[in-house]
Amino acid sequence: MKRLLILGTALAALVAAPVLADQPNKLLNASYDVARELFAAENEAFIKLHPGVTIDQSHAGTSKQARAIVEGLEADVVTFNQVTDIDFLVKQNFVSKDWQKNFPNSASPFYSFPSFLVRAGNPKNIKDWNDLVRDDVKVVFPNPKTSGNSRYTYLAATAYAREVFKGDEEKVQAFVKKIFDNVPVFDTGGRAATTTFVERETGDVLITFEAETRGIVKQYGADKVQSVIPSVSLLSEFPVAVVDKVTKKHGTEQLAKSYLDFLYSEEGQRIAAQFGHRVNNEKIAAEFKGEFPAIRLVKVDDVFGGWDKIQKEHFASGGTLDKLYGNR
Repeated sequence: MKRLLILGTALAALVAAPVLADQPNKLLNASYDVARELFAAENEAFIKLHPGVTIDQSHAGTSKQARAIVEGLEADVVTFNQVTDIDFLVKQNFVSKDWQKNFPNSASPFYSFPSFLVRAGNPKNIKDWNDLVRDDVKVVFPNPKTSGNSRYTYLAATAYAREVFKGDEEKVQAFVKKIFDNVPVFDTGGRAATTTFVERETGDVLITFEAETRGIVKQYGADKVQSVIPSVSLLSEFPVAVVDKVTKKHGTEQLAKSYLDFLYSEEGQRIAAQFGHRVNNEKIAAEFKGEFPAIRLVKVDDVFGGWDKIQKEHFASGGTLDKLYGNR
């Protein structure tokens, strides 16, 4: 009886154990530019549950990352900030067509929105999107051709202008073009733009995800920079997907799914919140409620008719973005 009890306990432990036995133990996560610290923490927590696993990271603008995967970067998973960049991988047969059905919340474990970071004391008194078109304000955000972060900025500014100008597209485009004209330099990704603003002290306001602004204030101090929440912004979801073509080659399908599932766990959600992301888990969101100011967020589907329409009208060659952005 005692031997049976011991055997039963051992079998139960094996069933409950999170370690993925007899499976490849290494993943590459291709992620967006400003997520380095977030995924360093997520990876550390995941590895504690799965001893012996290694998670490597690659960070850049998500459009650049998507192209790199097609050109040979063997990422097992992607944790992007732009749906269109994963859809690009779908069209190239790297990701399954139903990828948004494979994980909760349309495969978006957490979210944020374009927000502002200004110099301490807010010397230019920047409060909302309309302040960004002033002649005395220099705006910093990355190249929208390479950065999903910046594409959200473009869309958020457009959404704001559509409300203000009641859908007058000529005035909307003039408003957004003026913001682009006020940008002194376009970096390729969000982290480079942060460096330009904070360390090179270029510009009066940085536009990036709220999660990034919170991290910058913590790192550099409220005596140097401060966060400003605009009156309205665009819900920015962070889609994740298994890169099926790569995981089949590596034999990492199970490990890749487990890794992305972890981002939805209470621990994974708590880490995301600690790094300034807003989360969908109600329990964890309640824990951090006091840290996140209220804001009105509009949705891509409601304002623009969905990502497919955005891609065709705004981001495709010759689209609205090309007309506003020119050859820069």
